[in-house]
Amino acid sequence: MDVNQPKQEHLLALKVMRLTKPTLFTNIPVTCEERDLPGNLFNQLMKDDPSTVKGAEALMLGEMLTLPQNFGNIFLGETFSSYISVHNDSNQVVKDILVKADLQTSSQRLNLSASTAAVAELKPDCCIDDVIHHEVKEIGTHILVCAVSYTTQAGEKMYFRKFFKFQVLKPLDVKTKFYNAESDLSSVTDEVFLEAQIQNITTSPMFMEKVSLEPSIMYNVAELNTVDSAGESESTFGSRTYLQPMDTRQYLYCLKPKQEFAEKAGVIKGVTVIGKLDIVWKTNLGERGRLQTSQLQRMAPGYGDVRLSLETIPDTVNLEEPFDITCKITNCSSERTMDLVLEMCNTNSIHWCGVSGRQLGKLHPSSSLRLALTLLSSVQGLQSVSGLRLTDTFLKRTYEYDDIAQVCVVSSKVKQES
Repeated sequence: MDVNQPKQEHLLALKVMRLTKPTLFTNIPVTCEERDLPGNLFNQLMKDDPSTVKGAEALMLGEMLTLPQNFGNIFLGETFSSYISVHNDSNQVVKDILVKADLQTSSQRLNLSASTAAVAELKPDCCIDDVIHHEVKEIGTHILVCAVSYTTQAGEKMYFRKFFKFQVLKPLDVKTKFYNAESDLSSVTDEVFLEAQIQNITTSPMFMEKVSLEPSIMYNVAELNTVDSAGESESTFGSRTYLQPMDTRQYLYCLKPKQEFAEKAGVIKGVTVIGKLDIVWKTNLGERGRLQTSQLQRMAPGYGDVRLSLETIPDTVNLEEPFDITCKITNCSSERTMDLVLEMCNTNSIHWCGVSGRQLGKLHPSSSLRLALTLLSSVQGLQSVSGLRLTDTFLKRTYEYDDIAQVCVVSSKVKQES
């Protein structure tokens, strides 16, 4: 609450108060052991105190409401509300009263007055009231500038203004991480997993009403923050989605390029816009806050001119027994036809079956071809599929593909027993 009185020569008085909801009364309990000098005196006083919770007098939280005694903290995304009152303290009628409220931030000046029309006259002991609202969208210093102009009975034009400074604080710390992953083997699209880490950096708990991702036009999004229980979808954070001060919560989303973009190999190359997070919360006695992040961008994986991806591969294979995989080769260039040669290089554990150095023929821009390949492993355990080489005979350029995927190699006896 801020109260400013004008100078004595002015006939009008200006009062400005921030409108906030009341808070629960808190007390500081004072206790001692019964063998100490006060005995049971402190405990009895707390029980007799009307503000304490019966049966839980030693807790700091009371059951009564109290009005705020100071301006309090204002956080980004909340709505700033203020009551403005201009009172005629004189014994004469004042005319043409105009009250103007502006909010000055580091980047702009906003007019918050509900009306721009002047009041014709204001009689003694009467007042002009106004309530202003503004959703805070900037961090840092804000100055509420209230200006009052009027005309006295003698025709003298008077003017004064008052300044009210307050700080807007950051309520949440949001960090994002991107994970690029191949989608399911029957699909030709790429999945992007977005992890959003949201931390409550205020001093009071928050009720997280909604945390959603609004994707860009290139993507469809699936939220991975619920689990199915008895046929119903429940939040992974439980039924009470409260975020305590300084606690962090991770939200996960899966994005897939839409079909019209996934079919074009070169569209998702380079920096792409993923979308923006929309966060809604409530604090204290239901004050609502909302934040939207700026457009999130990620660097798509660089495939170069040629991309090799796996479409089918078994999870488990037998030791020293051939198994088949299916590869997809895509010409990511938008203007150059390639003439490719496939070479297969054995590793210590993976051995390729077939002819190495065979011609794959011409591959036109943004087109693909599929290859069925056979290989076997001579070592048990989790083995990495490596050793494929593609050479463009036009440019004499070789593309190396190692650690394409992993397979679990087991003895044939183990597989039969399982």
